Amino acid sequence: MVRSRIAFRSSRQTEFLDLTGRLQQAVEEAGLLNGRVHLQSLHTTLGLAVNENEPLLLADLEAVLRRLVPSEATYLHDDFSLRSGVPVDEPANGHAHARNLLLQPSLTLLVEEGEVLVGQWQSVFAVELDGPRSRELAIQLEGEFARGRLDRTRRLIELELERQLHADPDPVGEPMRRLVEAGGKRFRPFLVLLTARLGPDYDPLRAATLAAAVELIHAATLVHDDYVDESPQRRGRPTVAAAEGPERAIAVGDYYFAKATRLIAELGNADVTATIAGAMEAICRAQIDDLDLRGRYPGAEEDYLRVVRGKTAALIAAACVAGAQLSGAPAEVVERVRRYGSSVGIAFQMTDDVVDFSEGSGKPMGQDIRERVLSLPLIYASESEALGAEIQQLLAGPLLDPDLRRVVDLVARSGALDRVNRKATSLVQVAVGELDGVDLDGVKTPLEEIAKSVVDRSA
Repeated sequence: MVRSRIAFRSSRQTEFLDLTGRLQQAVEEAGLLNGRVHLQSLHTTLGLAVNENEPLLLADLEAVLRRLVPSEATYLHDDFSLRSGVPVDEPANGHAHARNLLLQPSLTLLVEEGEVLVGQWQSVFAVELDGPRSRELAIQLEGEFARGRLDRTRRLIELELERQLHADPDPVGEPMRRLVEAGGKRFRPFLVLLTARLGPDYDPLRAATLAAAVELIHAATLVHDDYVDESPQRRGRPTVAAAEGPERAIAVGDYYFAKATRLIAELGNADVTATIAGAMEAICRAQIDDLDLRGRYPGAEEDYLRVVRGKTAALIAAACVAGAQLSGAPAEVVERVRRYGSSVGIAFQMTDDVVDFSEGSGKPMGQDIRERVLSLPLIYASESEALGAEIQQLLAGPLLDPDLRRVVDLVARSGALDRVNRKATSLVQVAVGELDGVDLDGVKTPLEEIAKSVVDRSA
């Protein structure tokens, strides 16, 4: 259950204040998908009502209150000589208390698929009877929240990955199991399972197979990347190449590229197969570009973005698109989630570059610098008028440990990390905007939550 308050101020003695938008905002902020909103007035002269927000009708309702409970009538409550302990500033408001009998002190509203359930012409009103005043309503939300759905989705992903890896021969299965069991955000399979809900042909088992296949592709790229970059650690553990040798690492990566391709082909959806195949092609092209551009280190922002669109964003966007295609989602929805995934993917890599300058990255500090991997923080820091020249001079040298530590310090001092974070946050806002104005069948809130989590992490 989530507890909150809605505060506002009325401007007239009697006033109908439409709170429908505020309630919807509270539902979205809490991530409530399906359940109830309980709303209660905390004042004896503030009622609640559900009706149509039409000015003439509201004037009629106000007239009814005046006619049934006239303010000029006599109310014992207003004879302060009959009462004890009356505050000095107590108003004569017996009529307001009496009118509140015609309204409700509390309301319960249903929430379905992240939306407050009201009719086409219905609005939820707080009815001020003794204003103008500052007012407050208590609100409680209960039911199925996005976090609970995401937790269940994560368990489904882990079970499907375990099932797929259990059947594989030990020479390839054991190294991949170690990598998968080391953790990870499961970002891409989450997106598959969410977008697979967007079409009429949603099948959770088929979606889980696709999600696992996409995660295996991602894991295979990590195995190959670690070999190419000669990385000693991944997620705080020895990489497959470091533990098993380069030949085994190549074989493990190749095996899981092939297995994932087979799993996707067996789903029998040509659009899904083409989407994932296109993403794999983009990954390979971007890897070649990445290696070529390391000779021009630290590189330019446009080069960086070209590589990131292929190496990172392509598979994230494909995860969104393939999930939607698998369930037969409309073309407009497929295109919206593609653009969403592309923006989120670029923002994800930008944030990942920032995390690489922290101790929580799961790999040695400054490893990407030593390996001349394209990095937006380094590109921005190299442009600094005050510090850029020294950074470029250090990067042109052999980058011994003291040089590496100096580069990391200069990047932090240059303001580049904040600049990259701002850029990533802007991209997340663009991604979330792609979800507006289209029917997303209740998955808008978790998709927004995932997008925002991209720029709110430390590992």
